[in-house]
Amino acid sequence: MHRSYYPILPSQNKFLQKRWDDKYYSEHVKKVRDAAPVVDTRPPATFLHLHLRLKKLQLEEERLSTIERDNRLLLEKMSYIMRTRGRVDNRNNYMNKSLNLEKRKRELLRVTKENQLILYRINMRKPEYNHQKWQLEWEKNQKFMDNISAYPVDWWIKEKKTPRSGKSGRKSAHETQEDKTKKETKQKDENAEKEVEEQKTNIKTEQETEKDTRQKDEKKKKKKKEASKIKDEVKVKEQLQVPVEDDARVDEK
Repeated sequence: MHRSYYPILPSQNKFLQKRWDDKYYSEHVKKVRDAAPVVDTRPPATFLHLHLRLKKLQLEEERLSTIERDNRLLLEKMSYIMRTRGRVDNRNNYMNKSLNLEKRKRELLRVTKENQLILYRINMRKPEYNHQKWQLEWEKNQKFMDNISAYPVDWWIKEKKTPRSGKSGRKSAHETQEDKTKKETKQKDENAEKEVEEQKTNIKTEQETEKDTRQKDEKKKKKKKEASKIKDEVKVKEQLQVPVEDDARVDEK
């Protein structure tokens, strides 16, 4: 290997020159590797107690130990109760005592009686507006409007049904006798249909009025029954309860 080595400087022996150069190079590499830096780039020294926080770990262990101890005690108590079915009687015959209990009861009865009387008056009040009368008046007004108006009801539908001759849509002056008879028969049929519809509407209105009268009669009967029940209850309560004036005197004393 030393024969193929070409030194930079002239030398008499290539073998020794190669050994010397390798030695100088290894020393140089060692010096570079072990050279002390001018700027200290190492991380700062860390203290162990700042990272571990032993006090916190100790408190956490104590808390867990107390929780485990409480759970164990509760479990022992529950198992004892399940085995022996307990030794405590849960019955309690204590009654809440109040000095003004009777007075409050009488006041509540008075308020309920007044509310029931107000409700009875509201339900027995007749309405001031009659919807059936309004319906009849509306039908009359519709008839008057049909008589006054230049075009009858649904006139555009009737025009669509009747055939037209020519682009302008005007009727031809030379109508045959057959066309006239057809129109007359159509008008008769339409008038008959209108009469039938009017009869149906009249029958429906009569049925609705009958239903309304029946419902009103039933409501009146129910209200009378409720009023009689309320009066009976009030009489019984008045007989059972103590008069309010005596209680007021007792309270004043």
